[in-house]
Amino acid sequence: MPAELRFSRSDSGPAPPAPSVAAPLVTAQWCAQQGWPVLPLSPGRKTPAANCDACRRPGHTHDGCPCRAAGRWCHGFKAATLDPERIDQWWSANPHFGVGVACGPAGLVVIDVDAHQDRRLPPRDRLLPGIEISEHVDLTGLSTGFHTLAVLAALAGHPSPAQDTTTLRVRTPSGGMHIWYQATDSRRWQCSTGSTGGRALAWQVDVRAHGGYIIAPGTTTPAGTYTAIGPARRPAPLPAWLAAELERTGHAPAVRSPAPRPVPPRARQAVIEAGGGRDRAGRVLAGLLEDVAACGAVSEGAGFTDKLNRAAFTAGGLVAGGHLPYEAAHEVLLRTAELARPGQHQRAAQIIRSGMDAGSRRPLDLGSRP
Repeated sequence: MPAELRFSRSDSGPAPPAPSVAAPLVTAQWCAQQGWPVLPLSPGRKTPAANCDACRRPGHTHDGCPCRAAGRWCHGFKAATLDPERIDQWWSANPHFGVGVACGPAGLVVIDVDAHQDRRLPPRDRLLPGIEISEHVDLTGLSTGFHTLAVLAALAGHPSPAQDTTTLRVRTPSGGMHIWYQATDSRRWQCSTGSTGGRALAWQVDVRAHGGYIIAPGTTTPAGTYTAIGPARRPAPLPAWLAAELERTGHAPAVRSPAPRPVPPRARQAVIEAGGGRDRAGRVLAGLLEDVAACGAVSEGAGFTDKLNRAAFTAGGLVAGGHLPYEAAHEVLLRTAELARPGQHQRAAQIIRSGMDAGSRRPLDLGSRP
């Protein structure tokens, strides 16, 4: 790791390598040695390095994308890796890249405390979501996430995690703090931001966990360097009281995934009827729609984009071949996509439009086969 972290032989885990001119590469290698998958950040920024041109196209997502297998860093934390050869390739060729750590695969839960001095406090019910703060309580002086986190900890009878010298703590350039913990079980803790209307721990306190990433200590931006403080250089186990608060505030994952949902009979029949009695076209498309609908059984990793694109491509070919009307095929694709990924209408519409356009350039000839 870079010299700023001042590791010593007394720290848990192996000692870091000596500093070198390729400090980000050294940082990335050290993080990977700890079992933390890393991803490149754009030079001088806190965001992941840009996707390739193909991955920037509307409707494209990581589902089914070949870039990761090809060794590219597209799709941010989805591309995070422990592969030493790939890490050397990425940061040797791009020595100004910063280093991010994918929290979920590393089993990390990082409490991200902001220190934005804000005299305009939110409503009292948003300071500590789920905890009532009486109007009689004097909030004078409360202005940062350090304060709300300290109050939350005090109510639970514990010191603030910001004072926890047993775990890795990183001072951010803006004066905030990242407090790193290691999950103690297999639960996939969820991310949150501040005290929004949904999942939230406390005002000006974010949570980085599954589905997010954190900036590695030693990374530098124009605002400054993310610097480890205190003696600890490894995450301590997530305290039980903090895990209980995370569970109370909605950061615990769903207990069960929904069961697979088949294509509704009416939707299947609509495709068959749309073919004017030529039910082979309906059966061909309905089989692909079943694959799309089955993606509803899991929240990610089911290849939804690839399966929906394949169904849309086939539908486009069937339409171009005169086997189905465009409107009926488009409608049933949208209906099935909504079953699998509720609330993602715009994304699904883009995938369907792109897939049908491509398929229309290759009309399908079903011939006389049954």
